[in-house]
Amino acid sequence: MGNPKAFLEIHRQEAGYRPIHDRIHDFGEVEQTLNTRERKLQASRCMDCGVPFCHWACPLGNKPPEWNDALYKGDWEMAYRLLSATNPFPEFTGRICPALCEKACVLNLIEHEPTTNREDECAITEAAFREGYITVHHPIRNGKKVAVIGAGPAGLAAANDLNLMGYSVTVFEKNEAAGGLLRYGIPNFKLNKTIIDRRMRLLEEEGIEFRFNSEVSEFSEFSEFSEFSEYSAIIIATGTPVARNLNIPGRDLKGVHFALDLLAQQNRVLAGKEFSKEERITAKGKDVLVIGGGDTGSDCIGTAHRQGCKSVTQIEIMPKPIEGPVDPKNPWPNYPRTLKTTSSHEEGCVRRWNINTLEFLGKDGKVTGVKVQEIDWQPNPEGGRPLMVEKGKPEIIKAELVLLAMGFLKPEHPKYAENVFVCGDAANGASLVVRAMASGKKIATQVHQYLSR
Repeated sequence: MGNPKAFLEIHRQEAGYRPIHDRIHDFGEVEQTLNTRERKLQASRCMDCGVPFCHWACPLGNKPPEWNDALYKGDWEMAYRLLSATNPFPEFTGRICPALCEKACVLNLIEHEPTTNREDECAITEAAFREGYITVHHPIRNGKKVAVIGAGPAGLAAANDLNLMGYSVTVFEKNEAAGGLLRYGIPNFKLNKTIIDRRMRLLEEEGIEFRFNSEVSEFSEFSEFSEFSEYSAIIIATGTPVARNLNIPGRDLKGVHFALDLLAQQNRVLAGKEFSKEERITAKGKDVLVIGGGDTGSDCIGTAHRQGCKSVTQIEIMPKPIEGPVDPKNPWPNYPRTLKTTSSHEEGCVRRWNINTLEFLGKDGKVTGVKVQEIDWQPNPEGGRPLMVEKGKPEIIKAELVLLAMGFLKPEHPKYAENVFVCGDAANGASLVVRAMASGKKIATQVHQYLSR
């Protein structure tokens, strides 16, 4: 703890976003950066607590006090060594993690001004790449092979750890490039895909083999697939591919899409892929309705603005979260269920809660609006889930593009052979990137223990 009084004298300072009038015209990253002096000052605010709740809150077990202290002292290389000891891809989490560690920070619990761990993490990693602190490792091979199915954050984390342990790792990916939701779900304005490409080049140089456009559709009996017979262990890290649907009248109208249909296609367009006019999903000149109030819905809002939409409305069936830094009904150590306003929301959006969707309306096979019903939630006298009751009369929201962002279904798996392991969202259901990475690392350890018997 280089400056024991910093948390008393220096307030939290975030880098903030590019101006709205500038950023909505491109897909460049919206978040800005602090200069070196300001970044060191922010790192100095970390109190090196006797009981650092940030360690406990981070699924990866990151140790912010240690690398924040190194950053404050100007030892960027040491800061990266400490950071990368627990986090294999801090350039990803430094951009898109909701920073569970910051919610657990003592400065947040007392002053609601936590240390800027996420931004510090990103700054440390970018400095490490820029200054050449990140070098290629050449592990000594142990003669055993492991197959990883899925190149999302969980699969990549597992592959990375096993590769460094000496295993020959082959990653099978159904898409044309690695990243999973990092590449095909998260917009470029939050995570530029060159950041993923940079890490992939490093992983390939370290010996991991990637086989793209290789989809494995059945997992019941791996003996049926000759390409897996040479592997001592197999890791399934295929994520949660099935989005939650809304099976109501009009679902088959043109213009009603899953959120990832829009997000993945837009990212592919930015990567240079071309789509026909009939295939292209675009919000240009349209009134857009996003159904679902989470981060995926927010990403749809930002994408719609950059495509030139006329308007955006976001509806959520659950009540509006409480505004403010804490939720008295959901106190620490639970994650605060408070209202989240993203950079996309700031760009313009009508947000509504307690709205149930009844029917998609259309003309000539195309969606023109959505019939919705305002609702209330009342306590269930028998306990359990609250009861939904209608409030007022149904109304129609005009929309020529409707995006379903209601989450994903947890995959079901058969019983596998003992050398088959499952990790990430494929095992636990849709969650955070940082949790997927932590799951991948945990499975890598389990695979190593299994193959070391």
